Amino acid sequence: MLSMAAFGNKLGKLLALLPTMYLSGGTCVTLIMIGGASLKIFFQIVCSKTTCNANSITIVEWYIVFTCSAVILAQLPNLNSIAGVSLIGATTAITYCTLTWVLSVTKNRPNGISYEPSETKSDITKICSILNALGIIAFAFRGHNLVLEIQGTMPSSLKHPSRLPMWKGVKFSYLIIACCLFPLAIGGYWAYGNLMPTNGGILSALDKYHGHDMSKVILGLTSLLVVINSLTSFQLYAMPVFDNLEFRYTSNQHRPCPWWVRMALRVFFGCLALFIAIAFPFLPSLAGLIGGIALPVTLAYPCLMWITIEKPERYSAMWYLNWSLGSLGMILSILLVLGAIWTIATQGIEVHFFKPQ
Repeated sequence: MLSMAAFGNKLGKLLALLPTMYLSGGTCVTLIMIGGASLKIFFQIVCSKTTCNANSITIVEWYIVFTCSAVILAQLPNLNSIAGVSLIGATTAITYCTLTWVLSVTKNRPNGISYEPSETKSDITKICSILNALGIIAFAFRGHNLVLEIQGTMPSSLKHPSRLPMWKGVKFSYLIIACCLFPLAIGGYWAYGNLMPTNGGILSALDKYHGHDMSKVILGLTSLLVVINSLTSFQLYAMPVFDNLEFRYTSNQHRPCPWWVRMALRVFFGCLALFIAIAFPFLPSLAGLIGGIALPVTLAYPCLMWITIEKPERYSAMWYLNWSLGSLGMILSILLVLGAIWTIATQGIEVHFFKPQ
């Protein structure tokens, strides 16, 4: 809505609504992959070889189990109603991030570990690899597309504008995020180096290298926390898509969306996300490209919208500041997209349709 108010109806939808929708959808697809893989790891940890076969259930079946659970939990109507779900998600994220890096650094490092960067053919390839990595980081911070949605649920008035508590909440949230992710990145790299698995990340590394000398209770708890976090995150990231689908229905039918239509729309979205996760299991390899394309929603559009709405004096300090930041955000987005495309073209990706691993 803010984008359409700033840029107009058609341009606002093109610039903000489309990236937000595919970013939310892509995030939900990624969560299905993460949640399904974590469910499989959890089952393998708790399953005794004498009582069951841990490999009897395929990864596709675990995707289906996770998606069904997520869709059942996704019946809450709006962001206001999922505050408790968000709290559970934040708590589990902090817990499993801390558990994962603490367990990794307190155990012996695996043999053959190396911290040397992989050799590249040219400086251009090295630069593009760095840009692709930045794009992956941008995709990891995909929650930015929910900031305005969350602020829109808060009461606001001229005397008590919502931006004040929102700004405090954002600063506190990113302090917690930094305290979780920096130790996870540094500790994970120190513990596994170039032996970090491509699929599954540090959780798979923990199970692969320390599953034999670590308590099954701790390993199982960590995997279960990842599953719970993925389930709760699915509700949050899918909400913009749910709201847009319900808005389309309300606009076309000129009446409120009944409960059975809301349920059907959410089941439809869950099935669509599941189909994409199964049909295109290589999508995580495109994370850098997706992150680069969506970056302007975070780094450029807010500055340009502020100029359009507030209309500061031309050539004033704030005018220059916002134009500079918005332009830098667009330039960085273009560089990240080019870096991701170059990396994909030179290194390639393993494309395997309908064969998730």
